[in-house]
Amino acid sequence: MTERTQRRLAAIVSADVVGYSRLMGADEAGTHARLQSRFSSLIEPMIARHHGRVVKLMGDGLLAEFSSVVDAVSWAVESQTKVAEISADETDERRIEYQVGVNLGDVIIDGDDIFGDGVNVAARLQEIAVSGGIAISGNVQEQIRDKLDLRFTDDGMHEVKNIARPIHVWRWSPHGEATATAPIVEQDVPLALPDKPSIAVLPFDNMSGDPEQEFFADGIAEDVITALSRFSSLFVIARNSSFTYKGKAVDISRVGRELGVRYVVEGSVRKAGNRVRITAQLIDAASGNHLWADRFDGTLDDVFDLQDQITEQIVIAVEPEIGTRERERARRKSPGNLDAWELFQRGLWHFYRITKEDIREARSLFNRAIERDPNFSSPHAGVSYTHLFDRFQEFSDDLDESLNLGLAAGARAVALDEKDGFAHYVFGRLLAINGESDRGISELEKSISLNPSFAQGHFGLGAALSWNGRPAEGIVALEIAKRLSPQDPMMWAFDSHLSACCSSLKRFDEAVNWARMSVNVRPELHQVQMEFIVALIGQNRIEDARHAVEAVRRLLPDLTLSVIRQFLSHTSLEHREQRIDALRKAGLPE
Repeated sequence: MTERTQRRLAAIVSADVVGYSRLMGADEAGTHARLQSRFSSLIEPMIARHHGRVVKLMGDGLLAEFSSVVDAVSWAVESQTKVAEISADETDERRIEYQVGVNLGDVIIDGDDIFGDGVNVAARLQEIAVSGGIAISGNVQEQIRDKLDLRFTDDGMHEVKNIARPIHVWRWSPHGEATATAPIVEQDVPLALPDKPSIAVLPFDNMSGDPEQEFFADGIAEDVITALSRFSSLFVIARNSSFTYKGKAVDISRVGRELGVRYVVEGSVRKAGNRVRITAQLIDAASGNHLWADRFDGTLDDVFDLQDQITEQIVIAVEPEIGTRERERARRKSPGNLDAWELFQRGLWHFYRITKEDIREARSLFNRAIERDPNFSSPHAGVSYTHLFDRFQEFSDDLDESLNLGLAAGARAVALDEKDGFAHYVFGRLLAINGESDRGISELEKSISLNPSFAQGHFGLGAALSWNGRPAEGIVALEIAKRLSPQDPMMWAFDSHLSACCSSLKRFDEAVNWARMSVNVRPELHQVQMEFIVALIGQNRIEDARHAVEAVRRLLPDLTLSVIRQFLSHTSLEHREQRIDALRKAGLPE
């Protein structure tokens, strides 16, 4: 019996030869042998030179193991470049071209066999790669981005066969042309700095030694973001983008480039019993200089005062000319009960995971917070938000009931605190979905006036304007949202609504690009697929649109025009009819 072992390989490379296809036939076996011999003589010495070894031959391809992902990618680039040079003078029939996929993952060794998730992902990446090109996973890109001077293009998230989770794919071509199906995103090209002081607040480190306190540290950072967002004189990056750095060792200058900000705040929280210590520091992202740092000690009863102190000190350090009156105006209304705040923060932690189960748990925690402090507006807004997601993500069996429950909770939140921008945002979105477009837009504009840097407020406004026949204004709002939250996990939703706006304006090339990026991330959502199909029809790509309908019907067999018509009932007649007509042309049944 062979011994089975499990280990983590530094890199797995799956390569598959696609040349010689026209020579296969009567002499298939002999041709295959010649092909394999030539392929091996070209590739295997290069693998050894890059500290790798072939672990398995698979027909016209192989699996190789390397000591590091840097070695793996270096080999892949050198070999593809060399083979392209050697094959340049060959006829099409005799040219060797192959695809390479590189992944970092776990494998199982069983005698001469090798398998496991790491191999499966590498194989899928190889299938995604174009001939002569390389496709790598997101974790490989993270390992090489500061170590190799190579240009990979971001192709977004891909759903692939037999892999439960989407794969973030990056591509390379020996000729340097764009091989991605989505627009190229150049990495390490800094976003332009806004015309006012710009700042990102990174997740605060939990120094308590208790994983259960992660939500507490997150809550401190999130409240500081919210408080800073109330200053019209500051440009503050959204929580959804700054929190993508959670748990990572970060280079502040890189954070500044990726988020397009001048200043970065980082800190830590230590909670022991009833005592809490919060440290925070403000850093100039370009120079790395520390502009301000301080430590705040107190009891849990003081936690809201500590947050206000931190916020005020940051503001003073960033922009001294901000007057006392504006700082006072920006102070939030604190809950009267710390337990309610902690329950609300726990609820947010679950909410942002955006699964059906986590949305349910978030609602339960928000309701418990309301029981502790009925006058604390944020948990009411949180409950409303869970119903909004039940409606949009179709987590609920009764979408109309979810809408009504969300409206009631949102109205209560706004009534409790007129200065809660989050409450106005959620209530505004639900009103817009309920067909009350003007009221919804008004609430969303109120949300932005209270929190000018609130990315979700700009996103919600952009979506409502799009539905209400104002796509040009919608694009402006959505572009602001993307700039305020350039790393947002919900970027697929931003992009889908941008596609809708562009389609409404007959800018179908742009619409297809935005829709494709959205579909790459959330192909299972009919609203995302709908905008992709509308854009394809706008380009008169009828067959492509029909294929897209067939694909989405495999995922959602009950999807019909009547379902879409009901889903779009809150939108303007022009917006709705453009989508219904396009989907009908693409073959979606009534």
